[in-house]
Amino acid sequence: MEAFFRTHTYLVEHVDSVLRRNLMDEIDWNDRMIGIKGTRGVGKTTFLLQYAKEKFGSTDRQCLYINMNNFYFQGKGIADFAEDFVQHGGKVLLIDQVFKQPDWSSELRKCYDRFPELKIVFTGSSVMRLKEENPELNGIVKSYNLRGFSFREYLNLQTGNNFKTYTLEEILNNHEHIIKEILPLVSPLKYFKEYIHHGFYPFFKENRNFSENLLKTMNMMTEVDILLIKQIELKYLAKIKKLFYLLALNANNSPNISQLATDIETSRATVMNYIKYLADARLINIIYTVGEDFPKKPAKVMMHNTSLLYAIYPVVVDEQGLMETFFVNALWKDHLVNQGEKDQYYIVDEKTKFRVCDSTGSSKIRYNSDTFYARYNTEVGKDNKLPLWLLGFLY
Repeated sequence: MEAFFRTHTYLVEHVDSVLRRNLMDEIDWNDRMIGIKGTRGVGKTTFLLQYAKEKFGSTDRQCLYINMNNFYFQGKGIADFAEDFVQHGGKVLLIDQVFKQPDWSSELRKCYDRFPELKIVFTGSSVMRLKEENPELNGIVKSYNLRGFSFREYLNLQTGNNFKTYTLEEILNNHEHIIKEILPLVSPLKYFKEYIHHGFYPFFKENRNFSENLLKTMNMMTEVDILLIKQIELKYLAKIKKLFYLLALNANNSPNISQLATDIETSRATVMNYIKYLADARLINIIYTVGEDFPKKPAKVMMHNTSLLYAIYPVVVDEQGLMETFFVNALWKDHLVNQGEKDQYYIVDEKTKFRVCDSTGSSKIRYNSDTFYARYNTEVGKDNKLPLWLLGFLY
């Protein structure tokens, strides 16, 4: 136990706490069992350590961070370890990568039943279905999602500002006033292209090759998050990776499921399941027309975020596709995004029409009063024409 406390103290003292994530205030920390899901690389470990630092400091032994990567847990279950921790006065156990522990969900249930004074906060992959696939956790776990950086968070980190979030309704109804509060402090377009290229994943701050790091992360998403959690045999990994590559080559278009099945030598049903797994891993986003959903054929498949497009060679990254990918990713957290009647058009929450378009080609666009135009290559907007970058302030 002493070794774990020493590691905890070191990690908490050295955690990067430059940017405080909004999720910290969205979680009800009074709950006894809290699950934080998120794609690999978005900062779940940092988030746990920041919570420990903020609520307890580095030396308070009521709180302890542990990682299931530690080989110690191949010989000792979570519940047995939790019992030792409680006997040492422990109150809050922070468990990173919980899915690495066999029978992790039943172990968490044991902890919940046996130690009513103990709070557990654990992290897991976005591929995990906490309640659907783990009925023993139904009714006891509160689940949250940690996403990659929004453009607002990236801008705050890079400029030292403290811009707040806005709801979609606030942006649509009041974007001209909101922009007047932002532009005197910063020029968003100076940072927008940087964000589009590398701003979604917090590890861009590390002094390493970002593209290589992202490729490593993407491989881990398929090799660990999909194969391990979905219990898929290793021999199918090459098919999943090839499917992802083919989808990336044809990003922002309707996938030809029959052709994809031929290309990776499997059935149409298996292709659809693999597409769902890739979406769960936050490698792609699946767009349907209003009223349709999985397992029907998607209207469009796109990369989950713009950084992924730059990491896949030799994908040719076109500006319109990038901006539509940003639009969908920015809205995905709290809104339903469906394909509209034509290319560049989307329907949000089954009611609000959007078109993503280039402000420099506005003379060719016939603007309609029933549609909002999210325009790129501009910092300002007017009426139903708003700057696309401002949607990066939704979280």
